Amino acid sequence: MNIEWVRRYCMSMPHATETVQWGANLVFKIGGKVFAILALEPPDVWLIFKCQREEFAELVERPGIIQAPYFARNLWVALETEDALSAAETKRRVRASYDLVLEKLPKKIRATLC
Repeated sequence: MNIEWVRRYCMSMPHATETVQWGANLVFKIGGKVFAILALEPPDVWLIFKCQREEFAELVERPGIIQAPYFARNLWVALETEDALSAAETKRRVRASYDLVLEKLPKKIRATLC
């Protein structure tokens, strides 16, 4: 698993966009809202994504996964390394993050995406 793999996967989701923000972070959005952040330079964390409330505590107890700096209060976690999760689990959790963010978009914005 590497930066390009995550980038291709995020961009494969319907209506996903990408931008470079906050220094050297590749930020993936749906409807203008962030669903994943990927560090491009040697970072403290590698990948950040949103999760369900009931998953948050379980995830941050695992080695290599921490509360996402500046995002934790909104239930975001950060992978410290590429191998903190398997590729399949990373894929599943990034998709879940996308779905959570999409679900919270205002109806008017969601209607323009569907």
